[in-house]
Amino acid sequence: MNSPSTHTGRVAVVTGAAGGFGTAIATELARRGADIIAVDLNPADKTVAAVQEAGRKALALQADLTDPQQVEAITAEMLEFAGHVDILINNAGAFPFRDIWELDFAEWKRIQGINLDSQFLMAKAVMGSMRDGSWGRIVNLASNSLGLAVRDMVPYMAAKGGVIGFTRALATDLAPHGITVNAVCPTASSTPGGKDFIGDEVLEMVAGMQAIKRVGTATDIVGTVCFLSSDDSAFVTGQTIVADGGLMRV
Repeated sequence: MNSPSTHTGRVAVVTGAAGGFGTAIATELARRGADIIAVDLNPADKTVAAVQEAGRKALALQADLTDPQQVEAITAEMLEFAGHVDILINNAGAFPFRDIWELDFAEWKRIQGINLDSQFLMAKAVMGSMRDGSWGRIVNLASNSLGLAVRDMVPYMAAKGGVIGFTRALATDLAPHGITVNAVCPTASSTPGGKDFIGDEVLEMVAGMQAIKRVGTATDIVGTVCFLSSDDSAFVTGQTIVADGGLMRV
């Protein structure tokens, strides 16, 4: 695949980068010229190998992104590796079903932490570097489930709704510094996480409700994320773009 070098010289941090959407996004950003810092709770060796195969530098970091101290520690490592950060893709998340009658506060907080708090902590970690360079792109992964009637997803939808609110507010605060902030809503897809939590039968059912009637893949959101992290989107901020095959309409 020959991609335009729209990200040449940029340094991109991708969270949740050990597989699925994260690997696909990091790999394509590398093909377009960016060096990659792959952050995940698990080893991101596969992603690093793909980035290096694309001819770019890569660093893998392991951290619990709900822990401010761990985020602070990897921030120092990121800046030591690259000197600056231009792009943040907040992809880390968890996709659990939880019966509201069984949900306790500890689990509620855990799901908010993974899906929302981690995005706040990572944005805080890198936006100073972006401000110093008068250029930055933050892309937050939300979910098309916000527009659907799906059971047992109260804490997840609450967190992803928070992502959209966070995106809109942060876009206003960071615009004077040349930093844009946008959100992307994917659909349930045939990533390892999607298969584990949803299963092939439900993925096929979801695909049948879409205008584009095939199961989503990790690469289906890559083009949207790359656009929002490039110079081409310089006049786009505070927006939520749904890349889900035409299931949710906004």
